Amino acid sequence: MADIISLDKKLKLTKEKKNALIRKRKLLAVRKTFQCEHCALKCVKCGIPVNEHYSDKDHDIQVTYRFCRECEEEYLDYCDRLEGKGNSDCYWHNQTWMNVWKTWIEHQAAKESYLKSKEFIQLTEEIKQTISEQQEE
Repeated sequence: MADIISLDKKLKLTKEKKNALIRKRKLLAVRKTFQCEHCALKCVKCGIPVNEHYSDKDHDIQVTYRFCRECEEEYLDYCDRLEGKGNSDCYWHNQTWMNVWKTWIEHQAAKESYLKSKEFIQLTEEIKQTISEQQEE
């Protein structure tokens, strides 16, 4: 009789493992979003470390992203080219280059929209609740 496996215990263990896996996936989703996508120590475009925010105050454009110096210069040139200006010496800043910047900016807007979605907010609330419950134990 000692070798009989309780189905209730087996189901409970399986459910606990499944819940732990779901919790882990939720934590990884939030961690990736905040740590990787919103790291204040790297350029948001190219990813190189940025110790300080480079911002040339001689322009009229509000830079809303944290760029390294080179990416900020490119971003400003992109904005100037949208207005029909831009640095003509940078001949490689062609229409394809413009499309790269356009889609990158659209991607940033999509990520921000995702962070504000009710589902992502629900996910972060569930994680906060899980952490709070774990701390109480």
